[in-house]
Amino acid sequence: MFMSSIPPVYLKAGKPRPSARLTDRVNTFGRAMLRGYGERVHKVALNASFTCPNRDGSKGRGGCTFCNNVSFNPNGRQPAPINEQIAAGRRVIRKRTGAEKYLAYFQAYTNTYAAIDQLAGLYGQALAEPDVVGLSIGTRPDCVPDDVLDLLANYQAGGADIWLELGLQSSSDKTLQRVNRGHDFSDYRSAVRRAHARGLRVCTHLIIGLPGEEGEDCKTSLRHVLELGVEGLKLHPLHVVKGTMLANQWRRGEYQPLSLERYVATAADLIELTPPTVIYHRVTATAAAGILLAPTWCAQKWAVINRISAELQQRNTCQGSGAGDRIPRKFMSESNV
Repeated sequence: MFMSSIPPVYLKAGKPRPSARLTDRVNTFGRAMLRGYGERVHKVALNASFTCPNRDGSKGRGGCTFCNNVSFNPNGRQPAPINEQIAAGRRVIRKRTGAEKYLAYFQAYTNTYAAIDQLAGLYGQALAEPDVVGLSIGTRPDCVPDDVLDLLANYQAGGADIWLELGLQSSSDKTLQRVNRGHDFSDYRSAVRRAHARGLRVCTHLIIGLPGEEGEDCKTSLRHVLELGVEGLKLHPLHVVKGTMLANQWRRGEYQPLSLERYVATAADLIELTPPTVIYHRVTATAAAGILLAPTWCAQKWAVINRISAELQQRNTCQGSGAGDRIPRKFMSESNV
């Protein structure tokens, strides 16, 4: 298991070196893994055919207003076995980046929402692959019982690189109710405290552009997350995708998606407020072209990343500039995210 760190080269806060490369201004997941392993390590996204308590009736029906899980995992409704999915992902990633080590990323739906024996079997299949060095488990804050945390902690104690990814999205209970999340911030607080008690690292997902929220609301969510402690963050723009309640609200003019400019400005604000030791696993996200309705710029991942990099360069700031921390001159020298 690797231990992340940031290079011990610092500047006075607010004066980072002039560069538009995201990795010179943000502590990215790719660069953190490169520092820890001495080589590229990538996540392989998996679909283990889980469902969600907010869809099957135990919490609610229909899921979140924005949720069509194809937008997060386009492999669809009949996924291949875990080993075949890893093999397919491995082929693509090796061709694109040359990486030879991977984290198995259980991504689609709620990947702790099953009996512990079933979870152990699925996680174990992934860890049995010789080039899989760990797991990244995506789930809801209200679906991490103690036996699941104990299982993940045991894997970590055995040397596996473990991340628990919690889809908080917002710290506002009013917002969470508005989008029918089916959990509240207290569920997140409990999950984080119990995960940290076992030494597990948490990566928290936040959505920018939720109905009824502005940039200041996103900053408030980030502050609440940082107060509890977090090791990783993911930022997502809110997609309007087919087959969702949000799509109906958008068609009726009840929801207006963020402009690219507003997203970039808000993402830069949040990055500045984040201590440099926190690892950014993602600063934007895309949806499958076949289901994305709005905003259309969400289909252009690298254009958004480049705009965020340019925004930070224009401001002459970087991660931690607004957090009162000493600021690393650069997080890594390579140019790719």
